[in-house]
Amino acid sequence: MKVTLKRVNKAVHLEAENGLGNTVHTDGPEKNGGEGKGFRPMQLVLAALGSCTSTDLVLILEKQRQRLDHFEITVTGERPDTVPSPFSAIHLHYDLFGEIDEGKAARAVELAVTKYCSVGEMLKQSVDITFDFAVNPERS
Repeated sequence: MKVTLKRVNKAVHLEAENGLGNTVHTDGPEKNGGEGKGFRPMQLVLAALGSCTSTDLVLILEKQRQRLDHFEITVTGERPDTVPSPFSAIHLHYDLFGEIDEGKAARAVELAVTKYCSVGEMLKQSVDITFDFAVNPERS
């Protein structure tokens, strides 16, 4: 696995490219020359955890023969006011829409977060990761 990063401007705006040619932009805070043109690196960590668990969740629900029409995940992280400032806690909240048994959803979310996600496995060594879910919540 390989990702290449290239500087886009004279500051800290970068473009990362994977082996398939897909790209994502990163940027830093304004105090470091950031211009708000991409995710900050720690936001990417939250996105990586959310997308990793999502992949596993979808596959588990399919194996359980649950009809998942739509889902949304909110991932929040807490960081101390230190340098460096790694995450001390991360919480994932899953809103699941479709014909889904609540018990099967609970098991699927638990397995996705605690057993199958490689990103979560790496993070859980130093970060408290919690999660919850709702089946067919009111859309806001």
